[in-house]
Amino acid sequence: MKKSEFVALVAEKAGLSKKDTEKTIDAVFETISDVIASGDKLQISGFGTFETRQRAARTGHNPRTGEEIAIAAANIPAFKPGKALKDKVDAK
Repeated sequence: MKKSEFVALVAEKAGLSKKDTEKTIDAVFETISDVIASGDKLQISGFGTFETRQRAARTGHNPRTGEEIAIAAANIPAFKPGKALKDKVDAK
């Protein structure tokens, strides 16, 4: 599903215009990004937790040359789904 399809689906469910829905969705994603970029966790009950995780430095290989390269440590975004979301996805 593309963003435009997602916006249309949310607008239909919420009874809002696509323009207002897109602004809201953009604001939500921007806020989530700001929260986790600052190092905080965002827990949404029944949905999941957004957070940053530390990825350790490691050695990789250049696939073309096979040469070893050093990959620096990095903070990466992570999402852990909540029980309600897991149950909904796994429903048969």
